[in-house]
Amino acid sequence: MSAIHKYILEVGKTCPSEQDWATFLRNHASQIWACDSLQAYDIFFRTVFVFIIVELGSRRVVHFGVTRNPTGRWVAQQLREATPFGEGPRFLIRDNDRKYGKSFERVAGQIQVLKTPYRAPKANAICERFLGSLRRECLDHVLILSERHLHRVVKEYKGYFNYARPHQGIEQRIPCGPERLETSPVNGRLAFRPVLAG
Repeated sequence: MSAIHKYILEVGKTCPSEQDWATFLRNHASQIWACDSLQAYDIFFRTVFVFIIVELGSRRVVHFGVTRNPTGRWVAQQLREATPFGEGPRFLIRDNDRKYGKSFERVAGQIQVLKTPYRAPKANAICERFLGSLRRECLDHVLILSERHLHRVVKEYKGYFNYARPHQGIEQRIPCGPERLETSPVNGRLAFRPVLAG
């Protein structure tokens, strides 16, 4: 019996039909969304949370929400707003936080929810990378006055991230930009548009 068990384990290790996490993400990236939260502070050191949903294939920020108290119902409502008319991804990656309760699972419906394992920061790397960019490139440079102010700041950054910021992970393309950028002759003049008051 132990000899058979030994050979079964060896076959299982080399089975080509099994795919690791990176292969799974690469094969299904267009059908996967990932969500996570970022904890920020306002000017009075009160906690404010930003909930983000990112599409893995294009790195596009699908939806975000801002609140001081992220309850299970509030998080479920954010998923409901991100998936109008039942349109959504095939898979949704989330962490093991308690805020994803029964109401979140009910709203997810047909979406297969994938929980990240404990102590595995690369399991939700694309969403974590966006949260890091949001903090480093935006929130570390702005004093947040209120929940409404944070919502406006994140909305501006979302627009910049989706429509103007090139991404190395997708070959310097912009998530919601044209497939190919047309090159135009340079006339020596720079044009700029101030965002978030400069």
